[in-house]
Amino acid sequence: MQFEQDEKRRLWRYVTVGFLVLALGILFFFFLFRLREIGDWIRRMRAILVPFIYGGVMAYMLRMPCNFLEKHLKKRIFRKKQKLAETFSIVASLTVVFLLLYLLVNLVAPQLFASISSIAVMIPGAVEDASKWLEAKLADDPVLENYVLTAMEGIGQKFQAWATKDLLPMLEGMVGGFASTVSSVVAMLANLLIGMVVCIYTLASRKTFARQARAMLYSICKPRWADAILAEVEYADRMFVGFFSGKILDSTIIGVLCYVFSLLLGFPNAMLVSVIVGVTNVIPYFGPYIGAVPSALLILMVDPVKCVWFVVFIIILQQFDGNILGPRLLAGSTGLSGFWVLFAVTVFGGLFGFVGILTGVPVFAVIYDLIRKLVVYGLKRNGKMEMLLEEVPDCGETAEKEDQEGGKPTQNKAGKKRISWGKRGR
Repeated sequence: MQFEQDEKRRLWRYVTVGFLVLALGILFFFFLFRLREIGDWIRRMRAILVPFIYGGVMAYMLRMPCNFLEKHLKKRIFRKKQKLAETFSIVASLTVVFLLLYLLVNLVAPQLFASISSIAVMIPGAVEDASKWLEAKLADDPVLENYVLTAMEGIGQKFQAWATKDLLPMLEGMVGGFASTVSSVVAMLANLLIGMVVCIYTLASRKTFARQARAMLYSICKPRWADAILAEVEYADRMFVGFFSGKILDSTIIGVLCYVFSLLLGFPNAMLVSVIVGVTNVIPYFGPYIGAVPSALLILMVDPVKCVWFVVFIIILQQFDGNILGPRLLAGSTGLSGFWVLFAVTVFGGLFGFVGILTGVPVFAVIYDLIRKLVVYGLKRNGKMEMLLEEVPDCGETAEKEDQEGGKPTQNKAGKKRISWGKRGR
């Protein structure tokens, strides 16, 4: 009797597994042959959810100041009216953000427009001065002058052909697409406006959403797995908040220092150059180089000697940022080495563009932490936890020792490296 029951269970198990395999195969071929329709549906859903994405990002960035204000308001002012403290913290946070943006635009925008206008006015004179300098240099050398004139004629013919074949059709396309560009800008502003409303509602309901998410998680997963998932989510939250807050503060300080020293050293277009340096410094690893090149070119158009001094100043400033200021502000925010930072920026930037460049480092730090935990778990399960602290000899020196001593490996202090897995705690 027991044997028959076991056979029936085994049979039902085989039938269930076969049905699941068949269903998964059907779903796979369905997705394979409907890939274009699925991609269109995903893009349509993304366009619909853009305001909620904007609102979610803004709410996430404002969550910390809201929590800080609410905590202190409940303790000192609104002790009996807790709901009023929550509302006031949201209004105060949004007001502070709008005031900062207004002050930034009011202070920076006029000087930026002045710098751009001066550059536009200066370009014709710079071209004329360059032409006079070239004519003076070529006046005593007719052979070189002939070569230069021939080259200039060739460049003029190529430019004329490019303007006829490529530039005019491109301008016509730009004029034709002006209406779509305007509609895109209007749609983006509308999404930002709706996103602001979503941000306010999200901030007001953030505790309710967190409580509902926890309840759903514990209703689906076992308590042990739910605790592990929550711990990883908290770690990712600390990683993102620490990285972005530290990076924004670091870039602000670098921009202000660049502006102050640009004024002291007499660099032209100080405000425009400082804004470029500060904004691009937000980008990990490549940011300082991206901002230094156009800034140096802007100064080169006005004064080549000061451009050289600016390059020297930028090198000193970036060394100060990379070795002193940045490590202090971002200490422990990711725990990644320079190699992994470069790897994360390159890979995520190639996959997701500018968003990937900004978020690649904290995302990869979370992935790195998950891999670290899996390695520690595997070593603990296999009884090899001592490998986390043992010394690893260099392969070449180990082989040399084995050859000298008949194949028996010996420890070599000069070539030992310590494994770092598991050293980084939360």
